[in-house]
Parts: sequence; structure tokens; C-alpha cells
Amino acid sequence: MQDAGLTTAEAQPLSSRSTDVGADARRALWGSALGYGMDGFDLLILGFMLTAISKDLHLTQPQAASLVTATLVGAVLGGFIFGLLSDRLGRVRVLTWSIVLFAVFTGLCALAQGYWDLMIYRAIAGVGLGGEFGIGMALVAEAWPSDKRARATSYVGLGWQFGVLTAALVTPLLLPLIGWRGMFALGLFPALAAYVIRRRLHEPDIFLARRGTTTDAIASLRALVADRQTAKISLAMVILCSVQNFGYYGIMIWLPNYLSTRFGYGLTQSAIWTSVTIAGMALGIFLFGHAADRFGRRPAFLVYMLGAAFMVTVYSQLTAATALLVGGAVMGFFVNGMLGGYGALMSELYPTASRATAQNVFFNIGRAVAGFGPLVVGMISASYGFPTAIAALALLYLLDVVALLALVPERRGAELE
Repeated sequence: MQDAGLTTAEAQPLSSRSTDVGADARRALWGSALGYGMDGFDLLILGFMLTAISKDLHLTQPQAASLVTATLVGAVLGGFIFGLLSDRLGRVRVLTWSIVLFAVFTGLCALAQGYWDLMIYRAIAGVGLGGEFGIGMALVAEAWPSDKRARATSYVGLGWQFGVLTAALVTPLLLPLIGWRGMFALGLFPALAAYVIRRRLHEPDIFLARRGTTTDAIASLRALVADRQTAKISLAMVILCSVQNFGYYGIMIWLPNYLSTRFGYGLTQSAIWTSVTIAGMALGIFLFGHAADRFGRRPAFLVYMLGAAFMVTVYSQLTAATALLVGGAVMGFFVNGMLGGYGALMSELYPTASRATAQNVFFNIGRAVAGFGPLVVGMISASYGFPTAIAALALLYLLDVVALLALVPERRGAELE
């Protein structure tokens, strides 16, 4: 599949490539980071509001939990749909559609009268939410210079952390004042952001040059398994994205409970731990992009994967309060620091005609697998305890290392096909 850019063809020397970052590239970065930030903000405020929603609408605990599930199921579906559409119709146009869909149906949640209409609104909002990661990553990768590609996509990943942190800070202040319906009504504001994005952003030149080269929307999906070499790389991407999401959700959902159960942490202490861990994740994401641009994708991923395997094992043995706090930040640095790197990695492994599809399909398959993360961690915890469950995550990162070294070629700074 030489035309897809999956061979080890020689790339143009870095020194001969343009390192200028124009206004369009910066706007693409801000627009994409904003879209991904809304993902993080929305999912976290939903968790904060479940108790209030359940009380007002008389929901059972399984019904309340299914609202999160419906959002994630919608996100997986949206990742497939909007990825395919983006490769055929355009990054900016389809990103705008996904944000508007997300915003409108998040706003409609404020009008919900019961479980079923709220679940439908959440599922459809999830469809819009699921399209934003891959489209934004493809847009930024195509707009930025090749020697700054990894740091640019990592900056998009920082949008998620900013959204999560904003939700953690804003929700306790606003929820008592405007209630859960008011919080959902705030979800309409991203529609304004979509309007600005649509007016200010332009399609990358590389997309415009190849526009219309595919005969149907499904062609970009078939391209992910077009030949043996491509199929092997796609298998690796499924593994990497699944471990990335599994580890993140397993840690962020269960560790606060672990701290509360084993060490008696209250809500304030758990919130402090969460904030410090998010700060560690953000620093990890920022530095990963610079390391991947300087030393290569494979070396950067390898260091972070091994660091994640080591830190989750170490963390399971910590008992002192200060060590738990510092250890959480260091663990977060490695566990989630790789997040933005997938944007550059997959952009260089797949051609323009299937780039957004690859980003959205593989990352959202990872999200789907991650949906079982809390369940698996909970089952191991019930039988062997929380420390064992946390330490078991190390095995996943070792699987990551094997897939990376065996299946993923190095294409740092390659010109996009």
C-alpha cells in the first residue's frame, strides 16, 4: 500500500521543511482543542450531576449509570460516522456539524421530563461528541509543519485536561445556583464556538488537493485493512488506543474510591488528588509532544509506556499521604501523557483519504473497550484487593510495548500522503 504512506519510504530531511506556524494552523489548533475540551467538560459534569438528576427524575442507580453508558455508546457511533464524513466532505465542515449536534442535544437535556427522553438526548449528544477527537487531530496534523506535528496534536490533547479541570472547578460553584438543568443549558454555548470555527478555519491544503479521490464514504474504512501491512498497523492502533483509554478510565474512576476505602480520604482530599493527578497528566502531554518531535514517535511512546507500567506498580504499594499525592501526579504523567501523540502517529501512518476515519475509529474502539475498564478493575479488586487491581494495569502497558515494537513503524516528520 505504497500510496497510503505506510511504507518506510525516505522522508524529506527535517531541516528542509517549513517550520513556520501560520495563523490558520494556530486557529486549527485552538478550534480542535476547544472541541476536545468540551468532551472532557461534558463527561465530568455529567458525573457530578447524576445524584441531582436521579433525585429530580426519580431514577434508579442503574438508570443513572446508563446515562454515561448511552453517552459513550453514542460517542463510538459518532466516531465512525463523522470520521467517514470528514474524510469525504472536509475537516472543518464536519467538525462544525459534530459540535452543533453535541451542543443542541446537550441543551435539550435541560428540558428532559424523565429517564427515556434524557437517555435519548444523551446518546445523540454523544454521537456529536465522538466525532471531535479524530477530526481535530487530523485537521491539526495536516495544518502544522511536519517538525512540530507531535507537539501540535499533543496541545489538542491538553484541551481534554482543560475541560476536565474546568468542570471540576466550575460545577461545585454553579450547580447549587442553576441546578442540573442550568448546567445542561450551558451546553448550548459550544454552538457559538462552532459558528466561529466555521467562519475562521480553512480546510488544509493537503485535504483540498486530494478531495474527491475516494468514490464512496466506506472506501476510507476499507483502507484501514487494505493489505497485510496496513492491517498489522491497524491492529496495533486498536491495542494502543484500547490500553490508553482502559488505563485512564480504570485509574480515574477507581482510584478515588481506592483512596477513600483504604486511606479514608474524604471528598476534599480526593478532589486535591484528582487535581494534582490532572496537572501531572497535562505536563506529561505537553512534554510528550516535544519529545516525539525531537526523538521520534516510537522512542517517546516506549518511554511513556514503560513509565506507566512502572508507576502503576509502584503506586499500588504507597501508603503515605504525600507519597500518594506525588505518586499520583507522576503516574498521571506517564499514563495519560501519550494522549495527544496518537494524533501525530496515526496521521503519518494513514493517507489523507482515510486519516480522520483512522483517528476516530481506533480511538473510539479504545473508548468502547475502556467501558469495561471499571468493571474489570472492580472484579479484580473484589477478589484480590485494590492494590492488585491497580498493579495489574502494568500488564496492559507491557502489551502496549510489544504491539509498538512489533507492528508500528517510525515515520517521524514524514510528509503526509
